[in-house]
Amino acid sequence: MSGKREPITYKGRSIGILTLTVVQLLIGVIHLSVGLTLLTVEISVTIATIPYAGYTTAFGVLVLVFAVFIWKAKKAGWIGTISTLLFVAVADTLALLSLPSIPGILTFAAPTEIGYSMIVIVYLALPHVRRKFFP
Repeated sequence: MSGKREPITYKGRSIGILTLTVVQLLIGVIHLSVGLTLLTVEISVTIATIPYAGYTTAFGVLVLVFAVFIWKAKKAGWIGTISTLLFVAVADTLALLSLPSIPGILTFAAPTEIGYSMIVIVYLALPHVRRKFFP
């Protein structure tokens, strides 16, 4: 019994890709819902949060679209996910440092978003994962 064990898969995808897709879909739905809610109640929201509402709505849409592309092993999913998460990490870092960023970014959530973004970027950059998108 010196053979390698086959990795666990679901519909031909690794557990890592399955987990990433599910988590990204959840994050996308949450951000899209929050963004749309903020946009629909903009009259009772301060002017500073209107840019944040648009930002979080756009982020939610992008995450949902790129999660589908990740699941389908499309290059656009890999590139789009990394690009979107890099943007979020930079915007959140700027907000934490009190530097110009998107008005209304919630600084209490920024460390978690930065950490999550970095974990996903590192995962997608792993050679065996990257090969799935760039054969």
